[in-house]
Amino acid sequence: MALILTLAPVLGGSAMANEGQNEVGQITVTGLGQVERVPDMATITLGVTHQSDNARDAVAEVAVTSGAILTTLADMGIEPRYMRTSDLSLQPVWQRNNSNNQPPKVTGYSASNRVTVRVRDLAVLGDILGRVTTDGANLFQGLQFGLQDNQTALDDARRAAVADGRARAELYAEAAGVTLGDLVGLSESGVAAPRPMMREAMASDMAMSIAEGELSLSASVTMVFEIAE
Repeated sequence: MALILTLAPVLGGSAMANEGQNEVGQITVTGLGQVERVPDMATITLGVTHQSDNARDAVAEVAVTSGAILTTLADMGIEPRYMRTSDLSLQPVWQRNNSNNQPPKVTGYSASNRVTVRVRDLAVLGDILGRVTTDGANLFQGLQFGLQDNQTALDDARRAAVADGRARAELYAEAAGVTLGDLVGLSESGVAAPRPMMREAMASDMAMSIAEGELSLSASVTMVFEIAE
């Protein structure tokens, strides 16, 4: 933690003059605030991949399975605005034969489709994962928990950072044998987005058990106090 304690030279009970102005000592501290919140939403990236001898069949199979997955998500209450295709690809499958220096050749095609889904009801998250797997989803490339209202939690972290900074300044002033004066400077040093903190929260009634854990949000501020004369 940063601490800068500056005391003006004192002679006969008065601060020494510097170019006609009295120097005022200052205490500069960094305050840290952190809050934990239980997540109330999740973002998952899932999809399907299929390989076939020709491109048309590969794409068709992926289209059918993707359609079934999207229908299932809609039936489970996921609004269309919370479903977004994040990747659609078709690639040739090559066979390489290095033993007789033959050039590689295409033996088939692999198609895939990934969808990013925002789930705002964690009570059905495990069931959703189980259902889409039954529908043919064979790609899972991300599960991130979050908060629908980040701002309120971040503001709580900022308040905690300011309170921590003032408490540190008061402690340092007491240790130095001086009196803490007015706050003359305050700046935000940074904030940290939600960071998962896993805890035991397994739901046994879900098709797939999920531990949503907690989210940690933090903020830091730099505070400058005068030393009272």
